Amino acid sequence: MSLYFRRLFNRRPPAGLVEISSNILVFDHCFSTDMLEEDELKPYIGGILKQLLARYSIDSLMVFNFEGGKKNNQTARIFSGYNMSAMGYPRNYEGCPLLTLEMIHHFLRSSESWLSLSQDNYLLIHSEHGGCPVLAFALAALLVYLRRCKDERKALEMIHKYAPPGLVELYSPLDPAPSHLRYLKYVSRRHKSPELWPPADRTLNLNCAIIRTVPNFDGEGGCRPIFRIYGPDPLAPHDSSAKVLFSTPKTDDFVQLYTQV
Repeated sequence: MSLYFRRLFNRRPPAGLVEISSNILVFDHCFSTDMLEEDELKPYIGGILKQLLARYSIDSLMVFNFEGGKKNNQTARIFSGYNMSAMGYPRNYEGCPLLTLEMIHHFLRSSESWLSLSQDNYLLIHSEHGGCPVLAFALAALLVYLRRCKDERKALEMIHKYAPPGLVELYSPLDPAPSHLRYLKYVSRRHKSPELWPPADRTLNLNCAIIRTVPNFDGEGGCRPIFRIYGPDPLAPHDSSAKVLFSTPKTDDFVQLYTQV
């Protein structure tokens, strides 16, 4: 094999991995609608890791896993079997395919620091079944944060191209794109005003909610929307867990019927 083809071969990620950008590797089944059973997951991930470790040093890899929140996580155990520790992040926040700004900041800073240590360092990223929406957002945020893509929408579209059409929507009942783009703009502002990153907590004023298309929830072409706002309790600054800060009162004065006609 010539030197050129040897270098070309070594640049290609092992089978089962996708290189989203230089030194950022993602398991390709994260962009698939197929769900691996528990007895299939170990040989699948294990086979990829064997190829990966035959080519790269274990010390050059930082592993992230967007997991389902189980304490005894199977994917983490598989990585542990290869002496690899996976840094876990949730697949959603209170059902929304996003991360808190604190988690986003931690993920981005950890990734940037690791990649900046050596050009031979790699990020290895895995998402469990159902985590595609938050994975797409996290990868797009990373591209924007590292200045590998200047446009937030293009960064998100670039990641979505790796998934079959409709995959993100399959795991999210509401279109996550508007929220993803809003948070990506927060990430972009870091380049303009580094001293303001991560953004400080701000008071939320919800003036109105626009539903452009009325969903058919009652079987008769209408719905009665109820809104809930989750977040940390401002009166308990040391408690970061999410609480219901607001919920629409379930009375006729507030819960109205909206119809498609």
